[in-house]
Amino acid sequence: MSSIPGQLNPSPRLLLGPGPSDAHPRVLSAMTTPLLGHLDPQFLAIMTETQEMLREVYQTKNQLTFPVSATGTAGMETCLVNLLEPGDKAVVCTMGYFGNRMVEIAGRCGAQVTVKEAPWGQAFELDAIRETLKAVRPKLLAIVHAETSTGAGQDISQLGKLCHEFDALLLTDCVTSLGCTPVKVDEWEVDAAFSCSQKGLSCPPGMSPVTFSPRAVDALKARKAKVQSWYFDLTTIMSYWGSSDRAYHHTAPITMVYALREGLRLVLEEGLEARFARHQRNHVALRAGLEAMGLEYTANKAVQLPQLNAVKIPAGSDDVGGRKRLLTEFGIEIGGGLGDFKGKAWRIGIMGQNSRPNCVFTVLAAMEQVLRGSGAKIQPGSGVAAAELAYAAI
Repeated sequence: MSSIPGQLNPSPRLLLGPGPSDAHPRVLSAMTTPLLGHLDPQFLAIMTETQEMLREVYQTKNQLTFPVSATGTAGMETCLVNLLEPGDKAVVCTMGYFGNRMVEIAGRCGAQVTVKEAPWGQAFELDAIRETLKAVRPKLLAIVHAETSTGAGQDISQLGKLCHEFDALLLTDCVTSLGCTPVKVDEWEVDAAFSCSQKGLSCPPGMSPVTFSPRAVDALKARKAKVQSWYFDLTTIMSYWGSSDRAYHHTAPITMVYALREGLRLVLEEGLEARFARHQRNHVALRAGLEAMGLEYTANKAVQLPQLNAVKIPAGSDDVGGRKRLLTEFGIEIGGGLGDFKGKAWRIGIMGQNSRPNCVFTVLAAMEQVLRGSGAKIQPGSGVAAAELAYAAI
């Protein structure tokens, strides 16, 4: 008997967790395009188009803007290993799980890391960061724009200007913000940013769009030590993505570039402001429904993200059991808590392709069934009804 496994045939899922989100049908269709070589003239033109659209979505003119050939954490690592070298001072602001990941990577770069913490679910005040920059005088400040573990967003609109007062570079984690909420790299004077393909850009996981300002490129060129990673070393990657000559560096993931190009086309066809308004509208309805069922958010309302909604698990409800029932009975994936919120929160993502009213109504109806099954006293249909009223009022 043959031991060769059968074809893949996973059950359909509605991916409403912290990521990945469902890919847009046009993106999936683009991925069936025949392969080209990574130095084929047609593919080089596709690379250029992808970069141009990525600049529009990041709202920047930065020449060094491209997708790293790996997932979002690779973008984080690319930024940190290139901008930090042994002995450099860095300040990392943490208000959740992914800020702590930047602390770990910056430490592995040999940097002297000062960690500034905010309670999970909250954000930083500008004056508090100013005091830290004044005291430490770092080369780089790293901060998460949209904290996926808590659903809290950080206002970074004035941080670039603040960093430059102290001759520091600003690095921002835009993994959960790009394509969902405004990211204005040039206007906000951001020096480096990274994101991912599988959330607001409605693509599968596999690429991490990054952008570097001229100030960041100057810092890279002034390095005294080699970048510790060969694969993520921008001084060599620039020969492939940052040069008109497109010299070989690595074999690009051709199909994923097709996907990202189509995802970016979708963003720009819709229009940035229209896309941001769509995410906010669906968040308002989802929040109304969740709160009508008695659920509380983990993030302070003033800093709540529209695309990532983290709520406290009600007393008496089972974290893993509830999520398993959503998955097996309703085909819906949501995320559990991380770090301080492990076992205490559920994370619901309505990002990119999944920021739609039908996703809002579907998850509300399914969660009502799960919660009522655990003994919660919820008025039948209350969540869906509250969402309907919220949409009508918008």
